[in-house]
Amino acid sequence: MISLPGKQARAAQTLNDPRWPLVQARDKTADGQFVYSVKTTGVYCRPSCSARQALPENVQFHSTCQAAEQAGFRPCLRCKPDQQSLAQQQRVLVEQACRLIAAAQTPPSLDELAAQIGLSPYHFHRLFKSITGVTPKGYANAQRAARVRNHLQQGETVTDALYDAGFNSSGRFYTVADTLLGMTPKTYKDGGTNVQIRYAIGRCSLGDLLVAQSDRGICAILFGESVEALNDDLQRRFPRATLVPGDAAFTQTLDEVIAFVEAPAKGLDLPLDIRGTVFQQRVWQALQAITPGKTASYREVAERIGMPSAVRAVAGACAANALAVAVPCHRVVRSDGALSGYRWGVERKRVLLEKEAE
Repeated sequence: MISLPGKQARAAQTLNDPRWPLVQARDKTADGQFVYSVKTTGVYCRPSCSARQALPENVQFHSTCQAAEQAGFRPCLRCKPDQQSLAQQQRVLVEQACRLIAAAQTPPSLDELAAQIGLSPYHFHRLFKSITGVTPKGYANAQRAARVRNHLQQGETVTDALYDAGFNSSGRFYTVADTLLGMTPKTYKDGGTNVQIRYAIGRCSLGDLLVAQSDRGICAILFGESVEALNDDLQRRFPRATLVPGDAAFTQTLDEVIAFVEAPAKGLDLPLDIRGTVFQQRVWQALQAITPGKTASYREVAERIGMPSAVRAVAGACAANALAVAVPCHRVVRSDGALSGYRWGVERKRVLLEKEAE
């Protein structure tokens, strides 16, 4: 019989393990990351198992099913941890659909995709959107946009690029081109030539700050260690655009952004020109939905956009953000609450969160 102190030690070890809350919550997103065994039943389970919750002193964690079986445990007959979960099976089907879309010269119809996956069109559409956060049509449009950008960057004519990307008519392409590319196809092909961007550099409590604006809205809010570094950063982002120092009227825009940085919880009442991939824009929208003064982990953001396994991709989207504070990537923290990964420095991240909490 286990002594009381021994039970307490086992229980404390389980309670202090970061995997235990996932088991308590029956978190399906944790399936495949680890399994846990129960000493009193002799079985091991996936984190989402619906069986009666085991006492923490009887629980042991294992990185793989093989490790649990080597320790003498057998798979649970209810959750079948040695087989793919329903969520994993569904992700496999959606990944298969994504590959079919990417490989197709022209986007397959919803009925065609559903038939190849083996689901009804209605069920497939719901499943695809719940996992990727976009519809099959939206995903196909993003794939075609990427192809157009690639062909234009390789020097193809606009006409060749649109047909090579799977658009079967120039009229249909030009209807959506501005949305897909953020500018006209010819302007994109020329690398932003003739696009005029006004900018100004000011000083705030977090150091030097550059604000740039296109005819669509604020396209960059950048922190830097020097005026020269900020100018170089802007030039790299818009290598062929015409960069014009802002006039006296633009100073008011700069002042509004600085006031926003000093009091971010008040919001910024200026139009934004947010450019990025479909995935990046989904992440940035999720960031803007985080309440000022609050934080979310990279995993929580990934779950909010319906892609719980895309934690690293979420971090990459945060790093690609060119609109500091307006797209609040400073509100994303590590799973343990620690501050890290802010492209403009952890100290600025800390100060911004403190300002929002005031």
